Amino acid sequence: MINFKDVLRQLIRDVRSEKLRTFLTVFGIVWGTVAISLMLAFGTGLHKQLVKATAGLGDRIVITWPGLTSIPFEGLGKGRRIRLRDEDLAFVRTQAAGLNAISGEYSKNLRIDYGAKTMSADCSGVDAEFGSMRNLIPQAGGRFIDAIDMAQQRRVVFLGNDLAGDLFGKGGGRSQDHPPVPEAVGKTLLINNSPFLVIGVLIKKDQDSSYSGPDEGKMFIPSTTYRGITGEKYVDNFVFQAAQSDKTKQVIQNVRTALAHRLRFDPKDKEAISAWDTTEQFQFFDIFMLSFNAFLGLIGVLTLVVGGIGVSNIMNVVVEERTREIGIKMALGARQHFILMQFLMETLVVTALGGAVGFIISLGICAVFPKFGFGEYVGDPVVSPVVTLLTAIALGVVGLVAGYFPARDASRLDPVVAMKL
Repeated sequence: MINFKDVLRQLIRDVRSEKLRTFLTVFGIVWGTVAISLMLAFGTGLHKQLVKATAGLGDRIVITWPGLTSIPFEGLGKGRRIRLRDEDLAFVRTQAAGLNAISGEYSKNLRIDYGAKTMSADCSGVDAEFGSMRNLIPQAGGRFIDAIDMAQQRRVVFLGNDLAGDLFGKGGGRSQDHPPVPEAVGKTLLINNSPFLVIGVLIKKDQDSSYSGPDEGKMFIPSTTYRGITGEKYVDNFVFQAAQSDKTKQVIQNVRTALAHRLRFDPKDKEAISAWDTTEQFQFFDIFMLSFNAFLGLIGVLTLVVGGIGVSNIMNVVVEERTREIGIKMALGARQHFILMQFLMETLVVTALGGAVGFIISLGICAVFPKFGFGEYVGDPVVSPVVTLLTAIALGVVGLVAGYFPARDASRLDPVVAMKL
């Protein structure tokens, strides 16, 4: 049987006798491993960052606006303005199949007074479900609007982190990832001369798109309270979320059909109710990044193959140098498969050694990279289990192919001829 210790001992002898050759061989594998693992790691990190930034707008939501009809319907001409009340959305909530959550949104720029500070900010009147759909996550110690706030028309406000920072200083939210909130939560400010209690501050989040400005500079109050202080009757837009994201297209049609039945317009009229389906962005990123990662992986594999070619060439040289040794072993009874497995194992050991060193280097780079602060733009590289598995498979295939042909040539040597060389 093949003794791994003997293989390792022989490998150590080869390393000592040909240090430069062995170093260059291992370096080729190290370089290939670093290339494939880092490319996939950066691809994975970029994908996560794109999804994170897109999710800053909302968790696979649909933003919808009432507009003007573009198709005549039941004797009513086109160009008729569609106006939505809260009661209409309550009807949709009960009639549209596949709906997980829905919230109207009233929007207006309102005046804020706190102490000697006076400013204006975008204010949205929303329902309790709005926070989870739009990923409006409060900092520790605070909360978002809840059902009791809605039912009792409480005068409570949830602040964007930048707006809180402007009102209460840096401790209120600006320029920090996880700032303390005691300076904001529990304080009372005036919105259009009405006192409002601050119940929460938005945690700093990545948001690369919006439809009325970034959330960090906004404030959110219960829609029932909003209607009370402004007198508004009609929502500016509404946001909803499908129970299953892959069924969003059907849910959009269900919502449009329910409203068409209630407000009398053609269910096929997309101008009457315009919809922005953000799930399409997630689907695009998934497909794009899958292709992008496949391309990066291919480049890495090709780099690793170049290293494998170097290993194969070196093993051919080793076989030539040890031809006499191989002939003696075969003359003493060593079978072909023994010689084949011996050289194949030596190749795999070299490949594994280079792969291990490459992985260590890759992990080190991935650990250090976030400290440079580029994660907001390109994401932080992640050596995920998938990346590890794919790299290990590529290493194994390259090692087997690189070692097989030199090992096969060694096993087929004629013992008599080999001992004379």
